[in-house]
Amino acid sequence: MSDTNTESWDIEITPGHKLFDMKLRDTWHYRDLLFLLVRRDFVSFYKQTILGPIWFFVQPIITILMYSFIFNRLAGIKTGTIPAPLFYLAGIIIWNYFSDCLTKTSTVFRDNAGVLGKVYFPRLIMPLSIVLSNLIRFSVQLVLFFILAGIFYLKGMSLMPSPVIILFPVLILIIAALGLGFGMIISAVTTKYRDLAFLVSFGVPLLMYTTTVVYPLSTATQKYPGYSWIVKYNPVTAIIETFRYGFFGTGDFSWGLLLYSCGVTVVILTIGIVVFNKVERFFVDTV
Repeated sequence: MSDTNTESWDIEITPGHKLFDMKLRDTWHYRDLLFLLVRRDFVSFYKQTILGPIWFFVQPIITILMYSFIFNRLAGIKTGTIPAPLFYLAGIIIWNYFSDCLTKTSTVFRDNAGVLGKVYFPRLIMPLSIVLSNLIRFSVQLVLFFILAGIFYLKGMSLMPSPVIILFPVLILIIAALGLGFGMIISAVTTKYRDLAFLVSFGVPLLMYTTTVVYPLSTATQKYPGYSWIVKYNPVTAIIETFRYGFFGTGDFSWGLLLYSCGVTVVILTIGIVVFNKVERFFVDTV
C-alpha cells in the first residue's frame, strides 16, 4: 500500500534565508495580526488619557501657534500667499507622520524583545503596524487641516488646488516608506549600539529645520544659497512642497525633486528591509 497522506504547509521556518528574501508572502499570511497590533497601539496609547484622540488636534494647534509667533512674527519669515497657520500645519502633519514612523520603528526590537524572543511571526509585522497606527493620527490631523483651510476660505482666501493634488496618496506612501526604511535601519543598528537611540531622540527634531516646514524653499534658496542644497535635496522637502502645491497651487514644486525623493525612498526602504530581516535572526542575543 502506498501512503496517500500528504502534508502541505503554509509557512516553512528555516534557519537561514537568502539576503534579498523580504518575506513579504509570510507578512501577508499574518495580516490579521497586523491589524490587531494596529488596534493595540491605538487603544493602549490613549486608554488612560482624559482627552483621548483629541490630543491629535491639540499638539498641531499649539505648534502652529508657536511657529506663527516665533518664525512669522519675530523672525519675519514670510510664507507667501499662504496664511502662516495653514502653511505651518501643512508641513507639520507631513513631518509628524515621518518622524513618528522613524522614531517608533527605530526602537521596535528593544520595545518588543519579550514578545519577539518567544513566538514566531514575520518581524516585519511590527514596524508595519507602527506605520499604519501612525496613519490614523495623520488622518485625524488632516481633518484639522481641511477645517482650517475651510475657515480661511470663508474669510476670503482664494484656494486654487493644482492637478498635482491627485498625487496625494502617492506622497503619503512615499513618506511612510521613507520613515519605515530609516527606522528599520536604525533599529537594526541599535541592537548593538544603544547610543544611536539617544542620537535619534534629539536629532530627528533638529532635522526638521533642514526641511521646508517653517519656511518656503524659495526663502532658503535666496537667503542662504550656499547651504540651500541641504534643504533642497532632503527627500522630505519635495514631499512637503508637492503637498502644498497640490492643495494651494503655489510653492516650489519640481518633478525632478519628487522623482529624486522616490528614488531615495526605494533605496532606503530596500536596505532597511534587508538589514532588518538579517538582524532579526540574532537580535535576542544582543538586546
